Amino acid sequence: MADLAMLLFLPWFLILGAVYWWLPRDLPVTPARRRFDLLALALAFVAAFIAGRWGYSFADRSIEAGPIWRQVLACLLAYKAFLLTVIVAWFWRRARFVPATD
Repeated sequence: MADLAMLLFLPWFLILGAVYWWLPRDLPVTPARRRFDLLALALAFVAAFIAGRWGYSFADRSIEAGPIWRQVLACLLAYKAFLLTVIVAWFWRRARFVPATD
């Protein structure tokens, strides 16, 4: 039951991951960039999984608002961890791989 938040957000994580993978188009697509992107997306999924599990267990022990809030907190933290990781990787990738000039 603790992984329900991750299962519900998995399609959205896949969409965000695809957008991260394919954009921006002006950066050169090299094997080094693909490895960087793959590592960033794997790290984002792991961070989301850990944050979701932590949020579920934290809400299970600390929040007296009802059982639904365990899932809500797990979803919020998983989404925040995934998005934060992808945003940091986006800017780091932009700084690391210089855009191709025509």
